[in-house]
Amino acid sequence: MTGRAAAGPTWTPAALAGPAAHGRVRCELCPLTCALADGQAGPCRVRRNHGGILETATFATAVTHLDAIERKPFYHVRPGARVLTLAAPGCTFRCDYCINHRLSQYGREDSVPWAGRPADPGQLVRQAREAGAAIAVSYTEPGLAPELTLALAEQAAPAGVPVLWKSNGYLTPRAVDLVAPALLAVNIDVKAADDATHQLLTGAPLLPVLRAIERFRAAGVWVEVATPLIPGIAAEAGPLQAIAATLAAIDPHLPWHLVRFTPDFKMTSRAPTAPAALSTGRAIGHEAGLTFVYVERALGPPGRRTCCPACGTVLVERGIWETIVNGVDSGRCPHCARVVPGRWKDQP
Repeated sequence: MTGRAAAGPTWTPAALAGPAAHGRVRCELCPLTCALADGQAGPCRVRRNHGGILETATFATAVTHLDAIERKPFYHVRPGARVLTLAAPGCTFRCDYCINHRLSQYGREDSVPWAGRPADPGQLVRQAREAGAAIAVSYTEPGLAPELTLALAEQAAPAGVPVLWKSNGYLTPRAVDLVAPALLAVNIDVKAADDATHQLLTGAPLLPVLRAIERFRAAGVWVEVATPLIPGIAAEAGPLQAIAATLAAIDPHLPWHLVRFTPDFKMTSRAPTAPAALSTGRAIGHEAGLTFVYVERALGPPGRRTCCPACGTVLVERGIWETIVNGVDSGRCPHCARVVPGRWKDQP
């Protein structure tokens, strides 16, 4: 659901500002750490220096949509829950395949107008609570909206409404530390196996993303990872083996979602990911030592199923965007009592 957008952004004071030389203001949100002159916006186009004050356009939302938590995707976070999803225009990446480019590429593409409207955190939390839903900031880059995230969390915590992110993870350590206490979980994209390929696809290096995964986990935020299997980027065995090994070294129980690429935006000439590549990717993940490797649709129910890593009992059976059966009992397998990592409904 979307509402009437303002003619242009409403700018509000931003967090994560620091001083820079020659009267500039440094934005310390993403690893670019832009030093902005008065009147200048960063490449994201939604953070600017205005009279020596760092401002943001992302205390806003262009989308308010109620859907299933499995669509984020989160498979180890409150299976079957509903999520009120919000999105402010803008992104720190310029991915040429982005299915949400009509929002994410605001300011980067002349054809993308401002579509946001000022957000009311109290009203959004009330809407989520009345729907029995969590709140997720997704579709575009939530890392550009730490101010909104913190305001939502302040209202959401007393109401028992968790806040989630679907993010590219391109954040400074200071930014991670600021938002981590506000988040129950974050799903982070690992889009490529190495810096050069990641830079080509997104315009940014990979290493800060991997460091953000580790820092969120160290702060107690539940982390899942998604990788789009783009042919020629990360759909072949070599890149997938490298990504799987990297994730397994962080934690073999880190859930890894393999996402089918669908041609869009500036990559319409490429073919969709073949189901065989997704099947191979799942096998590669398991061979690398990852316990939980998921494919949303192409492999049918087995690709979405969560099994006990000790005894093999089927714990969570999913449809495409729904949970059919959730047998996890207080975070454990009901058959052998093995702890199953996650943030389940009956856990804090």
